[in-house]
Amino acid sequence: MKNSYTKPNLDTKYFDDLFNSLPSMENKTVAITGTTSGLGFYAAESVAKLGAKVLLLNRPSTRAESSLNLLRQNCANGNFHRVDCDLQSFDSVKTAFPKIYEICSDGLDVLCNNAGVMALKDKATIDGFDVQMQTNHLSHFLLTKLCMPLLEKASQLRDEARIVNHSSIARFQTKRLKEKFLEKKGGNLGGDGGNLMFGGGRWERYAQTKLANAAFTACLHEKLQKNNSKIRAMVAHPGLAESDLQSTTVEDGGMGSFFTKYLMKFGQSEKDGTLGLLRCIADPKINSGSMVGPGLKGMKGKAKSFSLESFYDNPEVKSMLWAKSCEAIGESFEIYVI
Repeated sequence: MKNSYTKPNLDTKYFDDLFNSLPSMENKTVAITGTTSGLGFYAAESVAKLGAKVLLLNRPSTRAESSLNLLRQNCANGNFHRVDCDLQSFDSVKTAFPKIYEICSDGLDVLCNNAGVMALKDKATIDGFDVQMQTNHLSHFLLTKLCMPLLEKASQLRDEARIVNHSSIARFQTKRLKEKFLEKKGGNLGGDGGNLMFGGGRWERYAQTKLANAAFTACLHEKLQKNNSKIRAMVAHPGLAESDLQSTTVEDGGMGSFFTKYLMKFGQSEKDGTLGLLRCIADPKINSGSMVGPGLKGMKGKAKSFSLESFYDNPEVKSMLWAKSCEAIGESFEIYVI
């Protein structure tokens, strides 16, 4: 019998209050990866309603087209731009950049590295890396490098810009970032096993990606501060939020449908799961070097700001992550102020 799962209809409790507290984003440009559904969709919809020009970076698909139509339907005055960008291919990211550059003639105010996959089978991308690590971190590392001049331009013109990464409480499942997960070893990193308590190869690979997202933020924050840049780097986590991630993982065999239905009773709605992202994107009170979510290990609730944690915000981890990520994309990534 097919392993099927239907998302629960959880009540939204905090979203409207936060959205109504955020300032206008008129004359700002925001690029978000992974906006076809879930948290990325609501983040794109929200910043458009706040007045921003929004770039939607998704791999080409009927879902991407349908979600764009729905966004335009929900935001009659929304300024949306579709950019084809498949994060499972470095070439696709590079091909997407000229269009990003063309749209962002006045700079890029926010790059939101939101897209992600969870607990998929042990397989390699076309570039040879684990499909989860390349989608969730390595391609975002490359995209951030490419977009850095646009972010600097916006920060000079409008006094700040932001890089927003998206982590997870899964970062606590692995306390040490391991080099092998950042190397060309896709398809040979622990197999397809998984269990009810988020163990096995699938979940270890996912946890490594979410730890990498947090450590990347720590790297960026340190480097930007040293260069006196006006770009802020911060990272959100959604707690246990309903999204299409659970559905995709169930379909791929990474979670059982019965267990997932039970687990999500303790979660929060997609809109409330977006709170951390929205605060990082638009809340002037969020400082560079912040983790924003419903408690450091919280599963639901209002998004609060915390300091980055020492198990990844330390010289050894940051140095290794930066070096291995540069090695993976085949390019150096130097940060300097224009």
